[in-house]
Amino acid sequence: MATLAPPAPIVKSFPMKEVLDALTHELMDVAQSEAQVRGITLPSAPADAVKAAVPMDSLTIVDALCVLDAIVGFQLKESIVQMGGYNSVEAALKNMIPKIEKAWLRKQGAKK
Repeated sequence: MATLAPPAPIVKSFPMKEVLDALTHELMDVAQSEAQVRGITLPSAPADAVKAAVPMDSLTIVDALCVLDAIVGFQLKESIVQMGGYNSVEAALKNMIPKIEKAWLRKQGAKK
């Protein structure tokens, strides 16, 4: 009599596009608010605006992470955000996206 192994769990792929789109949009809102308060004019082209030097504090960025709760299916930890914040949307994305993906994979039961 042969024994069958249980089926392997199905691991969905990380929703990179959705996470990136939602977080970029939310961080751009933060950057626009900060730029306005500081008298900084952001470039009109989105590709340039994400690179613009606009200081954003870590507490504001932690609040912005909430936009991802429904996408990733859980609340992300504050530790994903670098202490002291970021100097541009691009810097924030480069630092946080790999951490968000790693946290998501852990929740899925995968190791990376």
